[in-house]
Amino acid sequence: MTSLKITKASPEDLEDILSLQKLAFGSEADIYNDVDTSPPLLQTLEEITKEFSESLFLKAVAEEEIVGSVRGFQVNDTVFIKRLIVNPHYQNQGIGTKIMKSIEDSFEGNKRYELFTGHKSIRNLHLYHKLGYREFKRIPIHENLTMIYLEKYV
Repeated sequence: MTSLKITKASPEDLEDILSLQKLAFGSEADIYNDVDTSPPLLQTLEEITKEFSESLFLKAVAEEEIVGSVRGFQVNDTVFIKRLIVNPHYQNQGIGTKIMKSIEDSFEGNKRYELFTGHKSIRNLHLYHKLGYREFKRIPIHENLTMIYLEKYV
């Protein structure tokens, strides 16, 4: 891979980010046998545009293509990180780590980061643990999915 550039996304990037989100979360949904009800797969352009107005979106660009993205927003002292995505063809090259560090560095005055992932998302859990996140609660969604909530203190 050539150089990777991580920058703030613009409204013009949302269609590409949404397409990448559906590609990346498709493999996640397969793990849980839940393709039909997965919120990241069902999100519309209108919904992501609304979310864009309320969150910071970052994009990772390689060879003029968006290959990754993440979003976050701050409430009081906590930054909530959502929907880390990396194009499956670019995974295992450190993009997830770089984009997570970039979103963490984008917020000031916070004391805590919080995110969640599914219990079968072993690669996600490995990445988050490697970055210093620790589990603090589990919420069963249905018989095949339990959300694991992780936090990291600054």
